[in-house]
Amino acid sequence: MAGLNQVKTLLLLVLLSGLIVLAGYLLVGNETGLYYGLGFAALSSFGSWYYSDQAALSAFKAQPTPREERPELYERIEKLCDRASLPSPKLYIVPSKSPNAFATGRDPEHAAIALTEGIIDLLPADELDAVIAHELTHVRNRDTLIQAVAGTLSGSLTYLGRILTIGALYFPVARLGKRSNSPLAILFLLIVGPFSAGLLQMAISRTREFAADAGAAEITENPLALVRALEKLEAIGQENPIHGNPAYAAMFIVNPLSKKGLMKLFMTHPPTEDRIERLKALAEESAEEKETAQTLSPAT
Repeated sequence: MAGLNQVKTLLLLVLLSGLIVLAGYLLVGNETGLYYGLGFAALSSFGSWYYSDQAALSAFKAQPTPREERPELYERIEKLCDRASLPSPKLYIVPSKSPNAFATGRDPEHAAIALTEGIIDLLPADELDAVIAHELTHVRNRDTLIQAVAGTLSGSLTYLGRILTIGALYFPVARLGKRSNSPLAILFLLIVGPFSAGLLQMAISRTREFAADAGAAEITENPLALVRALEKLEAIGQENPIHGNPAYAAMFIVNPLSKKGLMKLFMTHPPTEDRIERLKALAEESAEEKETAQTLSPAT
């Protein structure tokens, strides 16, 4: 299952990059546009790889937290990192009462975990452990990099389409090719391309969330703790959503934005109910395995 998810994620990233290449072709109208699109996709991917941690942390005003201020959190994270065989990430605190968390960074050696003030105050020790373990699984699976690249590519296509379409409408960009200012090209750059990119980004996020939930259950050996945490985060988070760049919404453990109105159409996470059902199934499987092991163990 893990291997299948990796293949699915790779294919979605390829499709997302392909949209940028197609946008370049439609704008210019010849093969030169393909090269422009390919170069822009490559630069966007490299930039998101190298600067992903700082971009996401800055977007939500996360502040670095020294060990002397939160020694209990550092001890908690280090304990979970030992179980997950990971180096300890940097710790950041988001000044928000909305309970949530996310991880970022291009690799485990350059990772950071951000916790909101709200989640630290809300959750008891076992549930906070489950949330941190979920984020550590994202780090271990390199999801932090994948989401950063996906978000950057999606956002790049949106802004590229707007900027270059204005150029095609009001400046002589059409000299580069006959189709650069065609209605179909403008329609793709303004609507179809960004909408498709958003759908692909959401598909990538949903694929990775289920795997991170399973990883948290493995690290903590307590799937039901994450169940309780998700129930609280879902209920309270919607009463007090985080205001920030929606391009980074997929990084949080639960959707940080409001689900009201049209926002329901652009959910970056699988339904929390589905995640809870899977975690409860994992808990039942774990209980059955322990019961079987006790039955088969020789009497002492």
